[in-house]
Amino acid sequence: MKIDVLSLFPEMFEGVLGSSILKKAAEKQAASYRVINFRDYADNKHHTVDDYPYGGGAGMVLKPQPIFDAVEALQGEATVKPRVILLCPQGERYTQKKAEELARQQHLIFVCGHYEGYDERIREHVVTDEISLGDYVLTGGELGAMVIIDSVVRLLPGVLGNEASPVLDSYSSGLLEHPHYTRPADFRGMKVPDALLSGNHKKIEEWRMKESLRRTWMRRPDLLDSYSLSEIEKKLLAEIQKEQ
Repeated sequence: MKIDVLSLFPEMFEGVLGSSILKKAAEKQAASYRVINFRDYADNKHHTVDDYPYGGGAGMVLKPQPIFDAVEALQGEATVKPRVILLCPQGERYTQKKAEELARQQHLIFVCGHYEGYDERIREHVVTDEISLGDYVLTGGELGAMVIIDSVVRLLPGVLGNEASPVLDSYSSGLLEHPHYTRPADFRGMKVPDALLSGNHKKIEEWRMKESLRRTWMRRPDLLDSYSLSEIEKKLLAEIQKEQ
């Protein structure tokens, strides 16, 4: 996967893209990253990328020209049509499903804005996706882009050591993930559940299924509204509700 980022603050990405799983993904050639300052594409002598909004109002608005030219330059180099993602509080709320969709793409371009907003023509004619991390506002799109890049790259084949890890993550299955335990089996009197120590794989899987359902029902019951329960899951959920 090829990932290009347009940002006024490229230095913000150095630590994130050069560490942990994202670094390993690049080393394995599963992903490549390029962060470009779109100020370099400004066609005025002062390299300004923002201006006052027509009609007045607070703040500055990003001009269309630098972003149009930057995206068009990247598209001109591309071998496949890239998805152009605008980080924006007005965009669709980001989900694991969206991460899985983006992970199937070969080329992503992220546009990270600052100031009051974008010239509307950027939304209408440049981007393919507008994404928001949630119902809050950040100083710029950089942190949002980092989050999305991390959540997408870890889904690429060969990036994680255990191929089952992304499949079993919370939200990937539609439910929150079950609790995890490791050694020692008894820590300060707090013991690992007997089922996990039994060696009985069927018993372990049933415990994990039940605890995943319990955690989802208690913390995110809204997820169950769109989740199709199997017969055994219906039975386990009924047990959980009775226990509570």
